[in-house]
Amino acid sequence: MYRGYPQWVPPLLMDRRKLMDRKNNPFYKHAEAEFFLARRNGEIVGRIGAIINANHNKEHNESIGFFGFYESINDRDVAKSLFDTAHEWLKKRNVTAMRGPASPSVNDEYGVLIDGFNETPAVLMPYNPPYYAELFESVGLRKVKDLYSYLLRGKSFVSEKLARVTEMVRKKEGLTFRSIDMKNFNREVATIKQLYNRAWQYNWGSVPMTDQEFEALAKDLKPVVVPDLVLIVEYKGEPIGFSLSLPDLNMALKHNTKGYLLPGLYCLMRYKKTINKARVIVLGVIPEHKKTGAASVLFYETGKRAVDLGYVFGEAGWVLEDNVMMNRAAAMMSGERYKTYRIYEMPI
Repeated sequence: MYRGYPQWVPPLLMDRRKLMDRKNNPFYKHAEAEFFLARRNGEIVGRIGAIINANHNKEHNESIGFFGFYESINDRDVAKSLFDTAHEWLKKRNVTAMRGPASPSVNDEYGVLIDGFNETPAVLMPYNPPYYAELFESVGLRKVKDLYSYLLRGKSFVSEKLARVTEMVRKKEGLTFRSIDMKNFNREVATIKQLYNRAWQYNWGSVPMTDQEFEALAKDLKPVVVPDLVLIVEYKGEPIGFSLSLPDLNMALKHNTKGYLLPGLYCLMRYKKTINKARVIVLGVIPEHKKTGAASVLFYETGKRAVDLGYVFGEAGWVLEDNVMMNRAAAMMSGERYKTYRIYEMPI
């Protein structure tokens, strides 16, 4: 599938299995899924997952299903067969629409890449052939939302004017920042979980993570966390927001051509020093502080600390296309919108 796409980074097979493990992945405690393969003359030519996320429907008062884990050759008949199969499975479960790709949820890989194909995907972001969007639209899927990723350059985003403005907001609002305390990791994870579920409560498509989901995510990320890239912002000593950034491990993992764990670990060790980009994965503040400018100052502080650590580039994403404040903050820091991901939907 990806032999002609040098930008693609093979995912670790272990991670793929975790995402699709309906017995042990805590996501499936509140979700139902089925996975399908398409074959032509005995050869596998495509795949798709059909998913119902009960927590999403409860949170947003909807009755929809999702599709995800999509891969296929460039063939409309194959695409139609896959989507018809997922559509029929979801229809039997009385949902009103099919949305995606979500693999398997908004808290995992989300969206299909529609531009920025010449760039390697950042850690935990999807990549796909350019023809996917055309295939999706050919079978009746229509855009429902775009997601943006911004490229930040360390030499250009820190300006004197921006430093002055953020310092004024910091002092006016009485904001302080601290790195995550790895010695009290479990306590910090509990704090961040509360902040995450409150800060993203009203975002389009956002779904609160359960305790089990958050604990599983924290366990997976702990070995690769750089403490100074996980910041908690406080107001009068009380946490009001956080940002989570990671070194872009894909810069090393792209050398792991088979996706196996041990070669992946070897690549991380061998190419660790070549990683000069960090990805801002999540960043936000609780609703009471959204209009104070605290999120923009947190964005700036995150980037500044990444530069101090030696990261020359940063990726901020994804950001909802209609998240005015965060898109504006990225523009203030000379961010270049260099990738777009799309969420599609069709009625059932």
